[in-house]
Amino acid sequence: MATEQRPFHLVVFGASGFTGQFVTEEVAREQVDPERSSRLPWAVAGRSREKLQRVLEKAALKLGRPTLSSEVGIIICDIANPASLDEMAKQATVVLNCVGPYRFYGEPVIKACIENGASCIDISGEPQFLELMQLKYHEKAADKGVYIIGSSGFDSIPADLGVIYTRNKMNGTLTAVESFLTIHSGPEGLSIHDGTWKSAIYGFGDQSNLRKLRNASNLKPVPLIGPKLKRRWPISYCRELKGYSIPFMGSDVSVVKRTQRYLYENLEESPVQYAAYVTVGGITSVIKLMFAGLFFLFFVRFGIGRQLLIKFPWFFSFGYFSKQGPTQKQIDAASFTLTFFGQGYSQGLGTDKNKPNIKICTQVKGPEAGYVATPIAMVQAAMTLLNDASDLPKAGGVFTPGAAFSKTKLIDRLNKHGIEFSVISSSEV
Repeated sequence: MATEQRPFHLVVFGASGFTGQFVTEEVAREQVDPERSSRLPWAVAGRSREKLQRVLEKAALKLGRPTLSSEVGIIICDIANPASLDEMAKQATVVLNCVGPYRFYGEPVIKACIENGASCIDISGEPQFLELMQLKYHEKAADKGVYIIGSSGFDSIPADLGVIYTRNKMNGTLTAVESFLTIHSGPEGLSIHDGTWKSAIYGFGDQSNLRKLRNASNLKPVPLIGPKLKRRWPISYCRELKGYSIPFMGSDVSVVKRTQRYLYENLEESPVQYAAYVTVGGITSVIKLMFAGLFFLFFVRFGIGRQLLIKFPWFFSFGYFSKQGPTQKQIDAASFTLTFFGQGYSQGLGTDKNKPNIKICTQVKGPEAGYVATPIAMVQAAMTLLNDASDLPKAGGVFTPGAAFSKTKLIDRLNKHGIEFSVISSSEV
């Protein structure tokens, strides 16, 4: 990628936001990684110089790097001022966009990056935004040779690359995968910043437009290899994990499907069916979640209901979401496990008449999902863009992580940074 003529390889936009400050810390760690062979000039960007300065000072204190503030550029720009976004994009090779909800604030950044020849990575978990950006900007990004890659945080790098990893580890043809997310918390429980809550509210409140968008894009269905993957009930028991699960409501299914379409249409790889679930433990948790879900789905349908959900996240989410976000103690004690159960056919066995005869189980494990794993995934995706250029899709464009990175060393990078991919078991049935 063209890094020579631009002052900054990476620019963290929205660095003083809740997630942005963790991404800033992660770039600062990457800057001094002992395995780095070259400099990593970078900057933070946002509306307020004072706030950006404070974030750098906080990171310097946390990482024991008193000179950090003087090593990092500061760019003042505002989502409401397109000229300032152009100025930011001109100075960056890759912009790490941390300003959400992306349905309101994401497009101007993508537009500025494409027009000014910068690549852009975001951590959106909003299918409507992600799919619309691909529809609107893929050709323009390809013409400019830049890469726009959404959902490069916990949504949806572990799921998207987890499916690719499972396929690569299977000795045969992988046809279907179910994933189960388990979130582990410490004695102080879990908390998620309400930015994620807001994105979910707007997403669910606008489901009809997502359906319209998908109908309008008029895509040919991807062929079904092997038997059709059956959907589980809204509440089902997972025998292997000895617990109940519900469908995972994030962007993973949308992202994985787009990746599988890309790999089939462009690289002639056999498409994999996918379903995503989240484990919820015992029957008490199931009841609690059912009530929270029914409340949410009822209120999200009306304007006034959405306002109430936004105003009182802690109350309506039964304490899971808050305006303050998690404490450092909660973050340090949390982790995630994403378990994939795959099935398929051994080499040489026909997929049309026979039953699948191979099973495989893989896992992606990592630290706290939202504010530790997300920054790691985002920053390693950016390092992959900078360093593995020859393994990226030839022209630029708007891509899912799996489409952009399936041939790169991103999984190896993540393994080295604490997001670990492993095979649990593999057997012919």
